[in-house]
Amino acid sequence: MPDDAPTADVVWAQLTHVVMDTRDSWKRAVTERTGLPFSRIRILRRLRPGPLTLNQIAQATGMDAPATTVAVNNLDELGLVVREIDPTNRRRKQVSITLAGRAVLAQAMATPDPAPPAVAALSSEDLRALHGLLRKLEH
Repeated sequence: MPDDAPTADVVWAQLTHVVMDTRDSWKRAVTERTGLPFSRIRILRRLRPGPLTLNQIAQATGMDAPATTVAVNNLDELGLVVREIDPTNRRRKQVSITLAGRAVLAQAMATPDPAPPAVAALSSEDLRALHGLLRKLEH
């Protein structure tokens, strides 16, 4: 590998920096639109594919166990999730998103999220190249 060729870790750090440092305004807009802290939206997104235990939610969202419990309790009180007995282990409970939770999540995900100025300033050629590379990562 040539000395000037970036490693996968360097490229990943750049990619996460671009995304993480430009999402705050969108997160605020989602919070204003839904009336929920963004951490609640993050939980609803993780529950979209199917039920999870509290531990799985905590791991998936990067939250600690007490914060996860508080957040799920809040979502449960709002009718956005339900707790049910895990059919594979009756001592455990699973959390599932409700229809109302799906509606709030859809509202959150419909919040406009324009490209940051650095991405919007890329040429058509650069955007095509970046799009092609990102599609490779999706599959």
